This record gives sequence, structure tokens and C-alpha cells, in this order.
Amino acid sequence: MPKMLLPTLVTHCDRLLRTAEFRDWDGAANGLQVENDGTVTRIAAAVDASLATVKLAIAAGADLLIVHHGLFWGPSHPWTGPRRELLRCLLENNLAVYSSHLPLDAHPQLGNNARLCAALGLRRTKPFFFEKGQFIGLQSTTRLSRIELTTRLAKALGATPKLLPGGGEICRRIGVVTGGAGGSMKIAAGEGVDTFITGEGPHWTYALAEDLGLNVFYGGHYATETFGVKALAEHLAAKFKVPWVFLDHPTGL
Repeated sequence: MPKMLLPTLVTHCDRLLRTAEFRDWDGAANGLQVENDGTVTRIAAAVDASLATVKLAIAAGADLLIVHHGLFWGPSHPWTGPRRELLRCLLENNLAVYSSHLPLDAHPQLGNNARLCAALGLRRTKPFFFEKGQFIGLQSTTRLSRIELTTRLAKALGATPKLLPGGGEICRRIGVVTGGAGGSMKIAAGEGVDTFITGEGPHWTYALAEDLGLNVFYGGHYATETFGVKALAEHLAAKFKVPWVFLDHPTGL
């Protein structure tokens, strides 16, 4: 059975994703969050680290789970009830967890934004959406109707996106930031795009999109962030000659 040393794989990921260079939201804890006995024979990838995805990873025979949303986003104690069960499953089944949030969003080849842009056929992308001291999104100059962009998004994401039609019928400058960036659409408008693609946003952003003259597409937080973990796991599997699997556990959000 092919086998890889966990520290070697983690060092490669940290360098590839430039983990140490990124500021992130408090509690994101990018990098290795849980270690195992030190070897990796099968990789599982999921958007979220939860008891449900941990159990799916164990059932798949994985000893490394790669996620976009990790285990720690604030105080995570006490470890009782489902949290105790999560800890037990990780330790008893020798499952390591590696998490990458903004570093994986922003990666120019493997990132959520890069892969979604590629799936939409958006070319000659440039850095976009300055947040936490760096650009985390991408933008592209093109000419697409809102109808055509809706069709492309539906194909890429597997579901019809929600459109806030605050701008014109033709999309000429499109910005992409996967996940939950709807509440920060003023940043997108301030950087000059007329169309903004993200995952989700609050109710009040509909009126804001109209005020800003901005088309906004909400494709789903989960759906827009499946791309990066798949790409990273596929890259690691090819480099280190270990198998990988994607664990689909959609939230519908």
C-alpha cells in the first residue's frame, strides 16, 4: 500500500499554500489541526470538518482529512456530547485533519476562486477583493449576458444560483469570491466590477446591490467551496502517489 509521511505532506501543503503569510479570520487555525501516527495512505477531502464528515472519512478508509472549514472557529470547549464523539472518532481511527481557509481561497491554481473561474470559462483573471491584507478573489473582463452567466454557474455548481439583478443585462467585469462574501459587496463594487459572484449574503444585500448598481450571484456557500479541497487533494494524490476521495456532505446553504 502506498504510504506518505504526514510531516512531509504537511510541509509541502504549507509551502504550496503560503500558509504562514496569510492573515485569516480569528480561529481559522490554518494548517495541521489534528495529527495521526505520522503516515498517510488515503486522503479524504471535504468542505467542512464535522462529526458527519469525520465519520465519512473513516468509512472511506482515510487517515488524512483535508477541509476548507476546520474544527476551530472560536472557543471549542467543553468536549462533551457530539464534540467528545468527534474527538473519540479522530483518535481511535488515526485520522489527521488539515485545514486551509483563505490560503486555499486565494491560491492561483488550486484555489476555490481560480477553479470556479476556470469552470465558468473566465480567462485572463486578475487579483480582486482586498481583505485581511491580501487579495483573496479574482476578476475577469468579458462580455456575458446575465442569462448566459446564470447557465454557466448552474452547470458548474449543480444548482441554479440566486441573482440579485442590481446591474445591467450584460456583465462586463466579473469578480469572484467564493463563500460568504455577500455582506462585503461594497468592496467588490469599490474595485470596479459590475457583477459579483459569491456564495451567500444577508437579506439586506438585495437593496444594497440595487443601490450599488451591481449584479450579484449567490451560488451557495458550500457549492462554491467544493473546488479547492478537491484540487488540493488531487494534487497531493498525484505528487505522493496515494489515493483520494471527495466526501460530499452538502448543507444546502
